[in-house]
Amino acid sequence: MKKALICGGGGFIGSHLVKKLKKEGFWVRAVDLKYPEFDETAADDFVIGDLRDANVCREVIDQPFDELYQLAADMGGAGFIFSGENDADIMHNSALINLNVVEPAFKQGVKKLFYSSSACMYPEHNQMDTNNPKTSEDSAYPANPDSEYGWEKLFSERLFLAFQRNHGMNVKIARFHNIFGPQGTWQGGREKAPAAFCRKVAETEDGSHIEMWGDGEQTRSFLYIDECLTGVRRLMDSETFHGPVNIGSEEMVSINRLAEIVMEVSGKKLSINHIPGPLGVRGRNSDNDLIRTSLNWAPKQPLIEGISSTYKWISEQSENTK
Repeated sequence: MKKALICGGGGFIGSHLVKKLKKEGFWVRAVDLKYPEFDETAADDFVIGDLRDANVCREVIDQPFDELYQLAADMGGAGFIFSGENDADIMHNSALINLNVVEPAFKQGVKKLFYSSSACMYPEHNQMDTNNPKTSEDSAYPANPDSEYGWEKLFSERLFLAFQRNHGMNVKIARFHNIFGPQGTWQGGREKAPAAFCRKVAETEDGSHIEMWGDGEQTRSFLYIDECLTGVRRLMDSETFHGPVNIGSEEMVSINRLAEIVMEVSGKKLSINHIPGPLGVRGRNSDNDLIRTSLNWAPKQPLIEGISSTYKWISEQSENTK
């Protein structure tokens, strides 16, 4: 039986990944500061621990796991990343986790190590046009991320690639583009746009209005969790391709359109009140040319299908908290 370790296994993507690997027959250990918030963990062994502590990393990475997934990070949505108030924590905590993970992974002879990077590491100057953002993997340099979160992701990519280059580690890197779905953070300030709009629409009476930061013309693409995990597993199963590679949807929409899709799913007719707030880049969309040619696959699920599942789950959560 293959063994996997998931760092960040109590988070949104991590907890879903635990379930997927269990279905594939893996023995799974997960480690995080907390258990999954919305469901019981499916892990065989779940360790509550702070990966900022090097001793914790050495304790959980105690054998040559077949696969190690490093998903743990200090992160959130635009309100968390772009406010400027959390920059020190974002850079210090996430970089420290990655530094702590890579050394014992190398010393224990972990067979494959996956690192979850982010589209936030792409240069801001290539994402000023809402209709023609550039996010091909080879456009990462000259580096100019729009946030400290993006700078930390870029540093950590280089960290893992250096260990691959100097020590022969089998490293895989994906740049995630706005992963969403049920059982993700949907309130409290760290939620991302799809969850935030699902919550706002679910909690707003028909005929009223919701608030949105900015003019809503900024563009993004959003990828449903199931397709994200399929991409991750295809990358890990590849014998020759290591990345970094985009894992995201090419269905680019404006934030206004995203809100409209949520309203359509809900059956409500609401207006949008545009207010000042943190925005990030003006345009971003996944460029999937490399993943198609390298893994013979790319995400294809329509956004509205993922939003339908997510809205149903968030509306139920909201109703249950009343």
